[in-house]
Amino acid sequence: MTIQHPAQTRSRPRPGQPTWEVALLYPAQGDWTVQQYLDLDTNHLVEFDDGVLEFLPMPTEFHQCLMLFLYKVLERFVSKRGVGMVLAAPMKVRVDPKKYREPDVLFMFKANAQRRHNQYWDGADLVMEVVSPDDPRRDFEEKPDDYAAAGIREYWIIDPKKRQIAVLTLKNGRYVERGLYGVGRRATSSLLKGFGVDVSKLFNAADAARESGGSDE
Repeated sequence: MTIQHPAQTRSRPRPGQPTWEVALLYPAQGDWTVQQYLDLDTNHLVEFDDGVLEFLPMPTEFHQCLMLFLYKVLERFVSKRGVGMVLAAPMKVRVDPKKYREPDVLFMFKANAQRRHNQYWDGADLVMEVVSPDDPRRDFEEKPDDYAAAGIREYWIIDPKKRQIAVLTLKNGRYVERGLYGVGRRATSSLLKGFGVDVSKLFNAADAARESGGSDE
């Protein structure tokens, strides 16, 4: 009688079955620790809320074009003045001891460099989000509460659908609208004096980049 090794009798995984071998390597939702989240190696945008992982949709090409234009404009302004650091996603931002977000663009003053860490930042001074079509409420309602609680002094919301930018500034622990800027106007910062973004140029550059296959910034 021939006894087969279990590996020889195991049925081949079929399409549509869960990848149990991989799933069992990770904690269940609600059981993740902060360190496990920070150590997670993935090319997805993943946010964290008290033991639960929140997987964000992959950015569209248009989303990426808008984000990169904003990053380049802000980085150029900041680097010329040597006042801090600008990064683009992905970079984790701690907004609460048990909650992390991943803004599209983020800025920290040099004076607050001690709040920057290799795996994450403790808050930021300014963040920008391009609204995702899957759940606009996340950028318009949930993230303002989180970013305000973290003391982030300015929050820009870029709405691709309406082609406009809302600039929010922190006052007494809550955001107030500095301005809502549409096509033909220039969105300006109260935090970084002299910094602004021409709304028409932003969206025209993103359109042109998609059509030509390269940045028009």
